[in-house]
Amino acid sequence: MLRWIRQQLGFDPPHQSDTRTVYIANRFPQHGHYIPQRFADNRIISSKYTIWNFIPKNLFEQFRRIANFYFLIIFLVQLMIDTPTSPVTSGLPLFFVITVTAIKQGFEDWLRHKADNEVNGAPVFVVRSGGLVQTRSKNIRVGDIVRVAKDETFPADLVLLSSDRAEGTCHITTASLDGETNLKTHYAVPETAVSQSVSQLEALQAVVECQQPEADLYRFVGRITVTQQGEEIVRPLGPENLLLRGARLKNTKEIFGVAVYTGMESKMALNYKCKSQKRSAVEKSMNTFLIIYLGILLFEAILSTILKYAWQAENKWDEPFYNEKTEQERNSSKILKFISDFLAFLVLYNFIIPISLYVTVEMQKFLGSFFIGWDLDLYHEESDQRAQVNTSDLNEELGQVEYVFTDKTGTLTENEMQFRECSINGIKYQEINGKLVPEGMTDDTPDAAVPRLSREEELFLKAVSLCHTVQISYDQTDGPGEPFSHANGFTTQMEYYASSPDEKALVEATKRMGVTFTGSNGEVMEIRTFGKSEKYKLLHVLEFDPNRRRMSVILQTPSGQKILFTKGAESAILPYTKSGEIEKTRVHVDEFALKGLRTLVVAYRLFSAEEYKEVERRIHEARTALQQREERLAETFSFIEKDLELLGATGVEDKLQEKVQETIEALRLAGIKVWVLTGDKHETAVSVSLSCGHFHRTMNILELVQQKSDHECAEQLRRLARRIKEDHVIQHGLVVDGASLSLALREHEKLFMEVCKNCSAVLCCRMAPLQKAKVVRLLKTSPEKPITLAIGDGANDVSMIQEAHVGIGIMGKEGRQAVRNSDYAIARFKFLAKLLLVHGHFYYVRIATLVQYFFYKNVCFITPQFLYQFFCLFSQQTLYDSVYLTLYNICFTSLPILVYSLFEQLVHPHVLQSKPALYRDISKNSVLSFKTFLYWTILGFCHAFIFFFGSYMLMGEDTSLMGNGQILRANRQLMFGNWTFGTLVFTVMVITVTLKLALETHFWTWINHFVTWGSIAFYFIFSLFYGGIIWPFLHTQDMYFVFVQLLSSGSAWFAIIIIIITCLFPDVIKKVFYRHLQPTSTQKSQMEEDKVSVGSEYDSAESRDRGEDNWQLLAASPSPAIDAAPPLP
Repeated sequence: MLRWIRQQLGFDPPHQSDTRTVYIANRFPQHGHYIPQRFADNRIISSKYTIWNFIPKNLFEQFRRIANFYFLIIFLVQLMIDTPTSPVTSGLPLFFVITVTAIKQGFEDWLRHKADNEVNGAPVFVVRSGGLVQTRSKNIRVGDIVRVAKDETFPADLVLLSSDRAEGTCHITTASLDGETNLKTHYAVPETAVSQSVSQLEALQAVVECQQPEADLYRFVGRITVTQQGEEIVRPLGPENLLLRGARLKNTKEIFGVAVYTGMESKMALNYKCKSQKRSAVEKSMNTFLIIYLGILLFEAILSTILKYAWQAENKWDEPFYNEKTEQERNSSKILKFISDFLAFLVLYNFIIPISLYVTVEMQKFLGSFFIGWDLDLYHEESDQRAQVNTSDLNEELGQVEYVFTDKTGTLTENEMQFRECSINGIKYQEINGKLVPEGMTDDTPDAAVPRLSREEELFLKAVSLCHTVQISYDQTDGPGEPFSHANGFTTQMEYYASSPDEKALVEATKRMGVTFTGSNGEVMEIRTFGKSEKYKLLHVLEFDPNRRRMSVILQTPSGQKILFTKGAESAILPYTKSGEIEKTRVHVDEFALKGLRTLVVAYRLFSAEEYKEVERRIHEARTALQQREERLAETFSFIEKDLELLGATGVEDKLQEKVQETIEALRLAGIKVWVLTGDKHETAVSVSLSCGHFHRTMNILELVQQKSDHECAEQLRRLARRIKEDHVIQHGLVVDGASLSLALREHEKLFMEVCKNCSAVLCCRMAPLQKAKVVRLLKTSPEKPITLAIGDGANDVSMIQEAHVGIGIMGKEGRQAVRNSDYAIARFKFLAKLLLVHGHFYYVRIATLVQYFFYKNVCFITPQFLYQFFCLFSQQTLYDSVYLTLYNICFTSLPILVYSLFEQLVHPHVLQSKPALYRDISKNSVLSFKTFLYWTILGFCHAFIFFFGSYMLMGEDTSLMGNGQILRANRQLMFGNWTFGTLVFTVMVITVTLKLALETHFWTWINHFVTWGSIAFYFIFSLFYGGIIWPFLHTQDMYFVFVQLLSSGSAWFAIIIIIITCLFPDVIKKVFYRHLQPTSTQKSQMEEDKVSVGSEYDSAESRDRGEDNWQLLAASPSPAIDAAPPLP
């Protein structure tokens, strides 16, 4: 229990040792000296709070906000000294703000806890007490033997002990970790591979020693010591023995593995970044503005205090006859009195800092976030998934994005390859109804007929269906059988698994065309050519590597010939061919590439008996060499893969998600730079970048790949920088790989950033998850401090999603890790355009106006209070009644701005989507710039002066504003003096600030009308009730009958109208003037939209009139057919 509490509070001690010792099945040594190591449990935590730290952590985060901290200080001051207003006026709004925010953030975190609980509560099977026991994922301990079945994900990092295969191998896909969809083979050590039953595993005596957890997915160093008949056998362990949490078991019935890293110590979790509190640019601007207003407040309070003492230097003002001081007051410290007066003025003017701004902003963000979920344009029908908001704090940040970092596999692509075209012997073919048909011809052979293929065509199809490392899974229902002993009809239940999606697509295509790969058992590969079975002996596989960019197989044909089939990139095959239609094939490959297809060239070579003996000898020597094995293998492969005879080329389409190209183009027009960060191979990544429009065909592609040293990397960067400077016209695209990126970021960060910023598109390939986050951080912290957005669908994207200002998860096929750790989740990449260009635009404009309007209305509110002190001897007398002080921000002016901030649309959503350039109008926080903030503040001061001095001029005259026209001389006591004056100022202010917002509103709904006019009406009704009745629970009722008396005067109404017009008329003139002489792109779109709507109304009215006229003419005609016609609508 104590350890659990320490874990909750984050005090669990770190590991003491550099290695960890894991006793399989937790069989600890029996001697008494052994002290077991302590390891993390298997719970995954993506939430921010626990039940224990929620209150202190949330309060700390909330009081980091200047306004909250400031109001806490004011509240404490009001409690400690005698101030003009009650502590309730500050304490109540503060408590309300803190509570609403805490509930909202608590609810969002509860959703994260719920998602975590789903993962942590998933059922798993472990070997305990001699049998298989079902338990929850979170209960797995280091040392437990876990059973994982086909298509399940691994619940922890496991060392493979055995599988259902005798050799102890299994196949996994790590798509959700590194984005690679290919199958990877993992191995068990021979001593444990034989333990395939629970009883054998239970009897297994073995110890795993390995390094402590680290984030690198591709590194694992350890050893396993197996005790058999008293003898200890030690075997090394590497990455090929480790099954990572989040990866998925494929093509293997079941495996057993021992848990070595669990929970937050698994490699997947270590690649998550620590979840920090993201704060939007608007919130940072708000804090800056609050500091400025705090400065204004302190200036007003200090000035008022100084003027008070300057005024009181005269005795008649210091101690007038009607307010004599007590003995204690006379003897009190002057400094303490000064401080007390300063604090009293601070409290009197404190409403200039709008605490209700934070409540309104929180409510606007929370309620506004529902619109994203409700938007049917962001709903994906096929998967029945809506857009999801995990963090509503960042809505407006969607309107400020300058860089988008996107994953490739599963984010830009569907992760599905489809065979499209091929070239055989210089002739282009397409697949039509599962048959190869030369281009330009139609498929006119009957379906039942076996197509006649030429020798080249048949050899090409055989080469494609044999030159690969594809494996087959049979969905068997009647128990396991031999790989080749299945009926013809059984092939429909075959499922291919390949090391690359291209291979899978090609083998599936040859199967449709009649040449079916039906399996291999390590030595023999079988194909079925139009129903006729052929068996080839697999002699050697020459594996693919990025330097050769090709792979080959050497086979023995059924007739005994030795043949090499090879396939690879055009640049890796064509230079080594000696015969075949080389030039025609090269042209066809270029045509395929222009269509965005991934191309592979296929060739073959026949060996004579002597040639094959030499090949066999060289391969054996190279494979068994202890020194420079890789170089010798490369040399041998080059010797073998020459003098090739060209067969043809294939064109495979990596199916892009719908509208990816349009989305990237729209983002580019909006001024957003798109970077693709992927774990995929260089060629694959470039091919997809070209097909999705990220790279244009006209773009000059620069490469920073396969750099071996710092010096080499720096030289290449300088060369690229020179090329960019020399060539101004062409757009540049940059390709970087993970290894080169590490070198570039180590020493040459500035040079690398300079090259990147001058490129219109950047592609980073072979990226580890934490490298993705480093790239995002590099841009985030660059001098311009751009707003970044990261979007991905796998666990390998989590760190990047958490690092960026805004993180978006794609609800894809690679698990839910990205969605759980993102701020927003969408089903398809194409939805990003609407999310940014429409929702982002709306949210940003709404909240920017909300913030500035709040400051404006609070300046209007408190400046007359400051001016009034000049007329009341700085006696800290309030101008407004305390009820008005409390309700001004809560009731009288709060709803119109909240509704505005939820519904305002400056431009129609379709216009924003069709004109992405409008996004540039709001970029770099332009609507909330210092210039616009200054305009709103000065406007607030101007309006406040007009309210105050306008009312003063009208009330300061001989004639009072009483309805019966009674004349009151200046020397006579005014019946309702300061309260009447204050109420007049307050009335004018409430109406003006509400109408000012009405002028700013472009999109009117019935709700806007209701709250705008309803707020003004509510103020009048409330004031009549409040001042018209004697309320027994109020100690004093200064406002009794004041409002009724004021409204009974015609001249008061006249004054209200004159002052409001004086305030708002210049504003209207300015708007019209700017709109017609210096319109922004947004205003031009508004005017076009207005013309279109007016035109369409005119057209519909005209057509309606024409229809009525035509109907009258037709009705006058005697034709029976027309008499029977239905009336027009």
